[in-house]
Amino acid sequence: MSARSTVISLPEAKMVPKKVFFTKGVGVHKERLHSFELALRDAGIQQCNLVNVSSIFPPNCEIISREEGIKHLKEGQITFVVMARNEAKEPNRLMAASIGLAVPADKTTYGYLSEHHGFGVTGQKAGEYAEDLAASMLASTLGIDFNIKTDWDERKEVFKLSGKIITTRNTTQSAEGNKDGLWTSVIAAAVFIMDD
Repeated sequence: MSARSTVISLPEAKMVPKKVFFTKGVGVHKERLHSFELALRDAGIQQCNLVNVSSIFPPNCEIISREEGIKHLKEGQITFVVMARNEAKEPNRLMAASIGLAVPADKTTYGYLSEHHGFGVTGQKAGEYAEDLAASMLASTLGIDFNIKTDWDERKEVFKLSGKIITTRNTTQSAEGNKDGLWTSVIAAAVFIMDD
């Protein structure tokens, strides 16, 4: 009796997202999982089977509005996301989840997305940190010379002046833990759309 192997062929077309939208949400419930589900509902992506992927922003990917993006989603669909998630059951604990984005001037090359989740930091600070992470990763890929020890505002100017990075931004959800000790979940996500 010999062993037989099966070869599975993948389709020729590569799975490169054509569009992306950004969303965020917060949920509160006595159960941890349910608070996460409510955060997904608040973000409008609860009906999908979410698959977390790493941090590459595809070449020629169009950024669309959340409203337009949600129209592309179908119940039960496998949906690729870059997601930041944070949760706590501690009353009044400040938390944030943020996605940063850096897009190169040359749209035919890839950019970066970053995820950041932290405690004790405002939404603004978490957003700036995530944006800085994405921009710094892209800058190092593009060969932009910068000093990592300078603050974000200074590096942002260097990146803009290089002419190689055209867009940086962030999507951030922050919240304070529920005062009664219920689970509080925050999420931020970049949601990829594969179809046209």
